[in-house]
Amino acid sequence: MYIDAIVLIICLILVIMFFQRFDSFIYFIAIIDIALRIITFIKNNIGINDISNIIGKYLPESIFDIIDNYTSGILQIILNWVFVIFMIIFLSYITKLFIKKKKI
Repeated sequence: MYIDAIVLIICLILVIMFFQRFDSFIYFIAIIDIALRIITFIKNNIGINDISNIIGKYLPESIFDIIDNYTSGILQIILNWVFVIFMIIFLSYITKLFIKKKKI
């Protein structure tokens, strides 16, 4: 029922405890969201109904999906905007890394 939200929160707490850096937290959020979106793409395009049903039943489509499933109203709007801000920060980190490398 709430297992996906609980697992996400526990993982976020562990990342904060072990890495203790804001950029690690941002990277982790981005990694989880990208992984969920890739799995959703596979679910939608695999063509095997049994696997698609299992993925659809047990895994959310993205972090937005987790937020939307368990919150509503103003809290949902705030959490969605916080997530968007995290993704903007992630984009700035990746852009800085891309510019800094110049070899890519």
